[in-house]
Amino acid sequence: MPSTAAEVPDVPEKSRRGPRWGIVAAVSGLVGILLAIIVPLLPVTQTTSTVSWPEAGTLEPVTAPLVAYYPLDLTVEVPCTAVGQLPDGREDGVLVSTAPREAGENAAARALMVSVAGPDVEVRSRNALVASAPTDAVAAPGACSTIRVTADSGSIGAEFVGLEIDGQGVGGRIDADLRPQVVGVFTDLEGAAPEGMAVDITVDSRYTTQATAIKQIAIVVGILAILVALVALHRLDLRDGRTARRILPPGWWKPRPLDLLVVATLLVWHVIGANTADDGYILTEARAAVSSGYMPEVFRYYGAPYAPFGMPYYLYTAMSAISLGSVWLRLPALLLGIASWILLSREVIPRLGIAARRAAAVRWSTAAVFLAFWLTYNNGLRPEPIIAFGVLATWVSLERALATGRLLPAATGFIIGGLTLSAAPTGTFCIAVIIAASRPLLLLVIRRAKRDGWVPTVAPLLAAGLGVLHLIFLDQPLVTTLQSSALLGDVGPSGSWYEEVWRYEWLMNPTPDGSLARRFGVLAMLLSLITCAAILFRKGRIPGVSVGPARRIVGLAAISIAFMALNPTKWTHHFGAFATIGAALAALVTMAVLPAATRSLRNRMLFLAGVLFVLALSFTSTNGWWYISIYGIPWGGTQPTIAGITLYSVFLGLMLVALLAALVLHYREPFMTRTGQERDGGDRGPLLRFAREVSHAPLGLAAALVVVVIVASMAAAVRNQYPAYSVGLQNLRALSGEPCGIADVVLAEPDANAGLLAPVGEPRDQLEAGGEAVVFDPDGIPTDLTATQAADTDTPGTGEGSDTTSTTAGTEGGVRIGEGINGSHAVLPFGLDPARVPVLGSHQSGAQFNAETTTDWYRLPEGAGENDRKREDPLVTIGVAGSFAPDAVLVEYSTGGGEFEVAGSVLPIDIGPAPSWRNLRVPTDTLPDDATAIRLVVRDLDPDPSRWIAFTPPRMPELVTMQQLVGDSRPVLPDWAVAFHTPCLRPFDEYAGVHELPEYRVLPDRGLAVSSTNTWQAWDGGGPIGFIELLLEGETVPTYLEHDWDRDWGSLVRYTPLVPEAREATVTHDEAVRSGLWNGGPLAR
Repeated sequence: MPSTAAEVPDVPEKSRRGPRWGIVAAVSGLVGILLAIIVPLLPVTQTTSTVSWPEAGTLEPVTAPLVAYYPLDLTVEVPCTAVGQLPDGREDGVLVSTAPREAGENAAARALMVSVAGPDVEVRSRNALVASAPTDAVAAPGACSTIRVTADSGSIGAEFVGLEIDGQGVGGRIDADLRPQVVGVFTDLEGAAPEGMAVDITVDSRYTTQATAIKQIAIVVGILAILVALVALHRLDLRDGRTARRILPPGWWKPRPLDLLVVATLLVWHVIGANTADDGYILTEARAAVSSGYMPEVFRYYGAPYAPFGMPYYLYTAMSAISLGSVWLRLPALLLGIASWILLSREVIPRLGIAARRAAAVRWSTAAVFLAFWLTYNNGLRPEPIIAFGVLATWVSLERALATGRLLPAATGFIIGGLTLSAAPTGTFCIAVIIAASRPLLLLVIRRAKRDGWVPTVAPLLAAGLGVLHLIFLDQPLVTTLQSSALLGDVGPSGSWYEEVWRYEWLMNPTPDGSLARRFGVLAMLLSLITCAAILFRKGRIPGVSVGPARRIVGLAAISIAFMALNPTKWTHHFGAFATIGAALAALVTMAVLPAATRSLRNRMLFLAGVLFVLALSFTSTNGWWYISIYGIPWGGTQPTIAGITLYSVFLGLMLVALLAALVLHYREPFMTRTGQERDGGDRGPLLRFAREVSHAPLGLAAALVVVVIVASMAAAVRNQYPAYSVGLQNLRALSGEPCGIADVVLAEPDANAGLLAPVGEPRDQLEAGGEAVVFDPDGIPTDLTATQAADTDTPGTGEGSDTTSTTAGTEGGVRIGEGINGSHAVLPFGLDPARVPVLGSHQSGAQFNAETTTDWYRLPEGAGENDRKREDPLVTIGVAGSFAPDAVLVEYSTGGGEFEVAGSVLPIDIGPAPSWRNLRVPTDTLPDDATAIRLVVRDLDPDPSRWIAFTPPRMPELVTMQQLVGDSRPVLPDWAVAFHTPCLRPFDEYAGVHELPEYRVLPDRGLAVSSTNTWQAWDGGGPIGFIELLLEGETVPTYLEHDWDRDWGSLVRYTPLVPEAREATVTHDEAVRSGLWNGGPLAR
């Protein structure tokens, strides 16, 4: 960027042992550069894994779900005599497969199957027929010895060894990568393993590596060399004859009123504020690193590491070993926020010039915009707080270098920039800092090189910038890291630079990704950037502002926006990296529109109109926040209004007034007398001076309004929700020693059968005993109950598409073999036992008739109406399915003893989705204290054949918390949106390429699940659902959010094995030394 000569002081020609320190700087710098380049190429020790079957001489199936899905290679040998050993003389069956046939079409489409299929013996991989032979010929004595199958990345082949037909051997080969997905080894054969039966699987464990001794030594020496080079560079800096400079300005530590306000706001927000979308994603990765030995992509990408980024996540790995509380884990974000404000107030604002140092409006406008950005985007575990701080620290370091003519600050900036770049792709903003300062920095380097020599000058700088490679490649080789990075791009989502518009489309959608708070920060930054760039381009300077730093801030912002387009993912949460850049621009634009800088009242009025337009556009969105952070939020799903008036319309009207005033001033200004300076009017006291300052900073006022709105909203959410769950209340609980999050307030039914209410005087198999059932029938239920009720379309997705009609496990209906207690063949949900639980439905084929029934009375437990009992048994629930009117099910209650009469009725709560099975809820505090029995009145009066209802008897569920049910030791798949809010649940482990099987899965609310977590974690993206659906069958456990009964908080799924007799495979581990250029082969997909 342009610079004046004064910004790069001349370098005096003084010796001061220059040659000696020059040699040290050159040698240590070159050593640091050389080792930083060599470290990625040095060898690592890989933990290899193999699986061999049968085990212990038996044909018991084993499970071994591979992290990468596909093995490096696989060999299968099946003796041909096994064809005739299928149990019960079956003519069809699986001899060997890498997924159980119980998984149905998914197993056939993904796994290897060596099977007898009637007249033929077939070898199929991913449904591709590799080879086949007539069953009779294979089974003929002496004709065939072995069925041998081999597969690797280049081909898959099968051979019926010894078998000839028409003088030709029998087999086949496909020259393509058709390696099957492996989740274990399974067979229909029974008993002892026949001689010659063997399956050998080489697991892809390329990421499970550790640094060898030589690599560790190289890293230590490399880091020491960089430190020595920095010391030498500092000694060369001192040749200018000046003393060493302070790192921070004098008195930086003394708090000021504005500092206290900013820090207090950050502290309050740390407790009550919303979390970011990926907190659970990152926390689960950090926890998984303990077992896997690297930072794996748990939820996608075949377990590949998040390399070369994600270095700071190891901090969360260490922190999670101390506590899993949200307040503790988010402490780095809080400290980075405070540190960023210190840099802004102590380093950035003073460097912008005398106007910035004198004008209070500049400081508080900077603070307001900083808070509006930081609170919205940077209150979690995502890397944006690191980027925001790192970019600002890099800028400050380079500005210090340019101001002092010394290179140690520049080298420090390169180190900070490198570390920041290792956090996330948006770390490229630090490169933007260097580009923006490149011209004056190059001039400084040239002048220093003329005095000290090129190598002593440049080598320490390059070594400092490359030093981060020691951390990135600490235990990963170069090629593997490159393969992982390429895999992430291939799997996607991955947008090109010209698709950056997607990010701004998300920002302008009325969802949490485009909420009023997210919009305001970005739009305010863009307004500031455009205004400052226009003034600098037109006038070349802003009065009272240092031109060099001002231009470099504008250049940094513009280049960073361009670099953002190179980021392959297009989520709006990446805008959090602009928090400090936006704040610095706010300081600059506030100085630019102060009366001392912009004397034209017309132009100031135009800027005011721009600020009001930003507010209007921001408030056209909702006050939305991610997932459970939105609980209890005012205007959480609507445009903010007061007394029925939308706030955006108020701001829009004020904008039109400002534009009209600017138009009037445009024609009036030529006739106005320019005094050169606004009349002060004397000292009228601090309040009037403050009011005048405020009026000169409309952007600061707008930002302060947004900060007040979002902080007040979160405080109101705690009050609105109490005693129900809210983020703020949970954080307060965590501070008092209850860190388990929503798992402590979600109530679950371990056994849905245990809460069944007993009918009065009638057998348990009768639902219609109290009245005539018209049309209702035990089999009046469709076989497919997949939800047709679309999920919440306001829920932001992952860009992977969404299945808005998906259904939680076990609620999709079906037909069972055998009759239930009242003759029904319907598959019941939630683990309800058909031998105990009757069911009736009104679904009809052909002509439609009204369906009505009134059940017998069901006795409530004694004392159910008492307050203590209501707390212990807070709900009555009814399992229902179908699409029906809100008043189709009515719960009537009686307060009588022997003779029951209707004393009143209650409409139960239905949270959907229809027509899947779900639980209607009747809070017991809606029943009178003396209620003794209830009954159901069910009516289906809709002639539409798609409108029907099915129901089971009422229950008073026996409830425990989800944390009590699942515990902290069982392996769980917490979907990434939920994981941060259920920290005491243990995510399933992985090691050396093999997964542990989860026993439970926790999903978010249906809107988020169908739009994001289901698709993100699915088979086609290399997620855990891809192996779970081949091995496990899920059933939804009924759950309810305590004191918030009509809330769809999410769901809990309990897994059972598809093959109960399958046990965990024995995995054999070994070690192999791999060079940094070792290629483990292509990654199958």
